[in-house]
Amino acid sequence: MGNWLVNHWFSAAVLAAWLGINIFLFTYYFLFFDRDERYFYTRAILGSALAWARASAKCLNFNSMLILLPVCRNLLSFLRGSFSCCRRTLRKQLDHNLTFHKLVAYALALLTAVHTIAHLFNLERYNHSQQANDGSLHAVLSKMHLQDSNKWLNPIHSNQTTVEYVAFTTIPGLTGVIITLALILMVTSSTEFIRRNYFEVFWYTHHLFIIYFIGLVIHGVAGLVRGQTEESMKEVHPQSCAEFLVNKSKECRHKCCKEPEFGSIPAESWKWVLAPVILYIFERILRIWRARQKVVVTKVVMHPAKVLELQMQKKGFRMEVGQYIFVNCPAVSLLEWHPFTLTSAPEEDFFSIHIRAAGDWTEHIIDTFQQQKLEMPRIKVDGPFGTASEDVFLYEVAMLVGAGIGVTPFASILKSIWYRFQQNDQTLKTKKIYFYWLCRDTGAFTWFNDLLASLEQKMAESGKADFLTYRLFLTGWDTSIANNAALHFDTVTDTVTGLRQKTIFGRPRWDTEFSAVATAHPRSVVGVFLCGPEALAKVLRRSCHQHSSLDPRKVKFYFNKENF
Repeated sequence: MGNWLVNHWFSAAVLAAWLGINIFLFTYYFLFFDRDERYFYTRAILGSALAWARASAKCLNFNSMLILLPVCRNLLSFLRGSFSCCRRTLRKQLDHNLTFHKLVAYALALLTAVHTIAHLFNLERYNHSQQANDGSLHAVLSKMHLQDSNKWLNPIHSNQTTVEYVAFTTIPGLTGVIITLALILMVTSSTEFIRRNYFEVFWYTHHLFIIYFIGLVIHGVAGLVRGQTEESMKEVHPQSCAEFLVNKSKECRHKCCKEPEFGSIPAESWKWVLAPVILYIFERILRIWRARQKVVVTKVVMHPAKVLELQMQKKGFRMEVGQYIFVNCPAVSLLEWHPFTLTSAPEEDFFSIHIRAAGDWTEHIIDTFQQQKLEMPRIKVDGPFGTASEDVFLYEVAMLVGAGIGVTPFASILKSIWYRFQQNDQTLKTKKIYFYWLCRDTGAFTWFNDLLASLEQKMAESGKADFLTYRLFLTGWDTSIANNAALHFDTVTDTVTGLRQKTIFGRPRWDTEFSAVATAHPRSVVGVFLCGPEALAKVLRRSCHQHSSLDPRKVKFYFNKENF
């Protein structure tokens, strides 16, 4: 538990605060609507379902306020560069933005279910009270519209009205159905399977959030749920006057003989979501403005394993190591934007990305650039945006783990290190880097062979050959590759990559690797950075917990993962 706190205490604190606010809001408003005397008559018709509906509505408003903030990428990049105290801890929290976004979305789905079920009970009880003729309090309250059309508590005024009719003909009912359907589509299309195999479905359905927020804002404007007004409470308090409604005679002259007056609960959703919606609108305007700026594709390289490298230039473009951009190619799709990690270094006069065929859009853009003859396809770029890898140079020791194309952010880091060695940069805080690259096929290693070979040579010339330790793992091979490697085991360079470091067949033994790093750096803070699948993230996260110490004088491992 202590080792877990080293990596996650701040995330746990944020999660506890979020849960605490939700529990407080639900409990406070549940008790408020269950006990407040202004809703005495409303509860006579609806019972406890009123409190369930209103309490869940408040929590829905709170989470709707939060849902857009984690996806305001420019805001997150600004905050990432603004923290001056507790910098590492706060910046790490920003890397969990999508996790928090999903968590809030699941909370919205749960609260929507509670809110919808409670209101279905409310509609059924409204309908039952309207049809009742037994002289009970809820029956009398439901007939008050017959005496004065403005004095009504039950929104159902006809015995022929059904629950379905109210749900699809009133503003609250219709908007409730629409925003519930929009939420269901957004949540179900966000599953890992859909995002990885049908990204376009995920991308298009997620834009239903526009309908969701429009529906949310106007959902309560009709004010179907009502309570007794403050002025009426002073004249005919329900605790002392409710019995007169049931047993009132025509000659009644008691002050309680005056009928109570009711007013609608004001629509409040707009107050909760106004600020984040405005912030998000500015975010989108900034993205559109940046996307309209001209991008020049200076070089196109086709690598093995169907990986496309694009080198580009854009006026005013500035980047840091490990950042990513969103790319749009109008020749493929006018609306779709996809994220790619930058593989270039800040010291270079261009920025580059590597695109692997992994779906319809990536395959189409690769084919488009392969088939281009005279005119280069147009590219739009939004970004760059910050990621966890930006913090790599804040650590004395760094462990970089890339799986397949997940090597891209570390290519940027390694290139930047190469340039810093070229310039003899003395401000570099990092003293040691361990680099692990896991690939399924040998062709993938050719993407950055030249970079690793140059680093080997430059560090040897600088007398810093021990600065970088890298290990290449081939996780998929046949017997011919293994036999060839064994036959040439004594050669200076590796038969698979041509590098001095020999390729290892199989997967890393992470406990051994972490133990070796902990032994070599017993008093250091080690940053562990991953760009790869969630299964590997779980293994590395567990290893960080196991090998970290709460003792400030001993080694600590901080886990960081790319999320976009």
